Amino acid sequence: MIDAHEKPLSDHVALVTGGSRGIGKAIAQKLAGLGSAVAICARDATALQSTAVALRAHGDRVHLQVANVTNPLDISALVDSTEETLGPITLLVNNAGIGNPGFGAIQDKSESDWDQVLDTNLKSVFLVSRAVAPRMIQRRRGDIINISSLAGKNTFAGGAIYCTSKWGLQGLSGCMAEDLRQFGIRVSVICPGSVFTDFSGRGAKDPSKVLTAQDVAHAVAMVALQGPQSFISEVHLRPVSKP
Repeated sequence: MIDAHEKPLSDHVALVTGGSRGIGKAIAQKLAGLGSAVAICARDATALQSTAVALRAHGDRVHLQVANVTNPLDISALVDSTEETLGPITLLVNNAGIGNPGFGAIQDKSESDWDQVLDTNLKSVFLVSRAVAPRMIQRRRGDIINISSLAGKNTFAGGAIYCTSKWGLQGLSGCMAEDLRQFGIRVSVICPGSVFTDFSGRGAKDPSKVLTAQDVAHAVAMVALQGPQSFISEVHLRPVSKP
């Protein structure tokens, strides 16, 4: 029998986009360790299979699916299959995102660069949330956690496209929160600083002066475990040591 104190998310079903590696993988493992059933999606089938092995160490309530979260048909199939396999989604983590080609001076970037970053980092959150939210509204229960960045709060040279995608995500998240809170659904946004992953960023990082993927996963767990009457709307996550 599952101990509710040791597995406080045992009655939850989480969908984590971009869940095959890096921050998404850490989030999926953290939620599984807390007892949640977990569905992950990504474009890389091999990476998904590898992560699924780690998730199944916490139990068999795991679903994986190759999906492009910028494609509405893929998203519809993902949400349907997740709920058919695991049950109603109670926790959506919009984590899928890319860095490059979002970095570089604006005069050097192409329309294709813009479309690729905005579609992945912003449009995908709209599309996946739009697919899941009506089901949560019907059940009057759910948490949506969007993984943004401190780049959504600050500007820097060479960050025009990436910052735009994250500033847009801040606005989308705030409006979603106001639209959905009347139905008992909480929308939160987590803004990490630099994280040590294979994410294509702005250059080499000193591991001692940046966050880990597990730090972000811990913040997601904190939001998921908040009391039923509380609403953590935004989390800023910084390394202790300045880069």
